[in-house]
Amino acid sequence: QVQLVESGGGLVQPGGSLRLSCAASGFTFSNYDMDWVRQAPGKGLEWVAGINSGGGRTSYAISVKDRFTISRDNAKTTLYLRMDSLKAEDTAVYYCRQASGSYARGQGTQVTVSS
Repeated sequence: QVQLVESGGGLVQPGGSLRLSCAASGFTFSNYDMDWVRQAPGKGLEWVAGINSGGGRTSYAISVKDRFTISRDNAKTTLYLRMDSLKAEDTAVYYCRQASGSYARGQGTQVTVSS
């Protein structure tokens, strides 16, 4: 079955950086566009960034554009999110998600931006 396992979250100061990873298995990763989404405390799910199956096309929410970078390694079946210049409002649980089909997502990884 589809498995998506996020890692790399943690506590970071404002202005800091983190790199999230998402290890995928149970499906043909290279056939799927993928997204990162997040959920802040008390809020709904927010789309953050997307990447096409081959990795050559990316898109970002306005709130993270020019600070976050989505990438993927199809040989390693892993999705990444590099986050720079982090702000307090980036605090959320981050999930990787299939961008089609069952829209499966993992259990999430907590990112907390605080001084």
